[in-house]
Amino acid sequence: MRPAEIAQLLARNAEAVAKHLLPNGKLDSREWRCGSISGEAGKSLGVHLHGDKSGIWSDFATGQTGDLLDLWREVRNISMPEAMAEAATWLGLNPGAKKPTFVRQQKAFKKPSIKPAEAVAGSPVWQYLTQERKLSEATLKAYRVGQTPKSVLFPCYNPTGELVMTKWRHVAGKKFGVTEADMRPALFGWQAIPPDARFVAITEGEIDAMSLFEYQIPALSVPFGGGTGAKHDWIEHEFDNLERFDVIYIAMDADDVGRQAAAEIIDRLGRHRCRVVELPHKDANDCLRAGLSLAQMQELLSKAKTLDPSELRNAAEYVDGVIAAFNPTQTEIGFSTPWGKCKTLKFRPGELTIVAGVNGHGKSEGVGHITLDAIAQGRRACVASMEFKPQRWLQRLVRQASCVEQPADPYIGKIMEWLGNSLWVFDVSTTAKRERMLEVFGYARQRYGINLFVIDNMSKLDIDPDDYNKQRDFVDKLTDFAKDHDVHIILVAHLRKGDNDEKPGGKFDVLGGGSITNLADTVLIWWRNRKKEEKLKQTNLDDIEVSNIQKEPDALCLCEKQRNGEDEPRITLWFHKASHQFLPVPSGSPRRYVHFSTTEPNGTDFAGTDSEVF
Repeated sequence: MRPAEIAQLLARNAEAVAKHLLPNGKLDSREWRCGSISGEAGKSLGVHLHGDKSGIWSDFATGQTGDLLDLWREVRNISMPEAMAEAATWLGLNPGAKKPTFVRQQKAFKKPSIKPAEAVAGSPVWQYLTQERKLSEATLKAYRVGQTPKSVLFPCYNPTGELVMTKWRHVAGKKFGVTEADMRPALFGWQAIPPDARFVAITEGEIDAMSLFEYQIPALSVPFGGGTGAKHDWIEHEFDNLERFDVIYIAMDADDVGRQAAAEIIDRLGRHRCRVVELPHKDANDCLRAGLSLAQMQELLSKAKTLDPSELRNAAEYVDGVIAAFNPTQTEIGFSTPWGKCKTLKFRPGELTIVAGVNGHGKSEGVGHITLDAIAQGRRACVASMEFKPQRWLQRLVRQASCVEQPADPYIGKIMEWLGNSLWVFDVSTTAKRERMLEVFGYARQRYGINLFVIDNMSKLDIDPDDYNKQRDFVDKLTDFAKDHDVHIILVAHLRKGDNDEKPGGKFDVLGGGSITNLADTVLIWWRNRKKEEKLKQTNLDDIEVSNIQKEPDALCLCEKQRNGEDEPRITLWFHKASHQFLPVPSGSPRRYVHFSTTEPNGTDFAGTDSEVF
């Protein structure tokens, strides 16, 4: 919950809150009165208990004022996040109860070894920042800016004061970067944020954040500039820290990469509290150097608006998509299948794919293979596999990543570390509540930047298999979610019983029928060739007959619908038992997704069994 929402709830119980925080005060007409925030007898501090001003307090001796959450923080002498947590608990909200947890192996980050000393007055760094960039001494000290003989050092502290990341920038030229590898991505500027701040600005550069501070605006800077994707990994680590703000002003650079960054940050931090600041110059420092006044900057903040709804777009924004439509050979946005022979099937952002098949036909393995390859293509995935405990389906994913039936423990650890960077688990191995699932997916998208969600399968949701209306409503919500968050969703479904062991079914055989497949962007039917398996069990076959049978595919992936594609391919696949991968040709080799040294100096095999397939 935002601070303002907690304050509103406290205001509904203003008298009880006032008595709780200031038990030595007294009721005086429609106010609770005491001497100060220390709670002694007196009348200097008053808390409104009724009417439109309920919950508003003022200390006439000091000039302090605010709402009940501010009072809670002042009386307890604690930080805003601590006050929010205490107040929420007092209200009976139990703020941590609904936060989802994910099965994920966290990356180990290194702490900076360089402890930057503050910049020295008169040094080249000082001259650069104060004369060229027009920053004041007070701002440099508030942000604890450091220096080397040739570079500015920007220390990134977390809200508790721990140094977690350090960046540098040459005073001559435009070279910049981090001082060391493997530090935790962090926002720059927490050291300058007042403890009672309820709003903050986020900029594209450290100097821009300090420039807004010159305008009395608490400001932070992103660590890796504009753009999209991995540049915003910092959100995962700063998500909880930013919960304390009612309003977040997004003041990125006025160029394409700045606008891209603003759109992603707003989507992940929440449109309800993010406001876009339209600057008259390229960035905040340009505004400062151009002489923009305090009143002018404050007016810009007052005019800041939420980002336009995703449904409202200017036609010019579609130029890249229109060019791509006229040039189909160009690389299309989205990720592809693991099978190079299939160029025409794509999994695009903003779309829903249904993968359907009969029980035991390998559709979950196939979807696992697709997910693994999507991760290798740079996607972040969240999987809800309700039929198996996470350890079981992750075991299969490890086999697919290693191409080994029984990898050694160190190799498993290496693969899990790789998966930990890009894979999250919705940990429910029983029937899942669909509303809760979407709530968790929304959180995962915002905090971790997930762009692929997999639901395996629809029969394990809290929907009666004969209730087609509820199935349709859920799939409709999935399509909305995919479009609203610009992600891809894969939904695994079952086919109706029939002769599907003998021949593949079609989209009209999917349980739920047209009520769900009509809503999907892509429909894939997964079929296992059991006839081939039965043939190979015969004992009287000669080598030629076995060879001919082996040429038949083990599985088919049939595209029955691809709304935004120009083809509906029929993909023939061969199953590789050791790796559990599906291969595009009979004699193909599986792909090892995570490489690992197979032997130690003492000759110990670290890959495990079946490593000879490489």
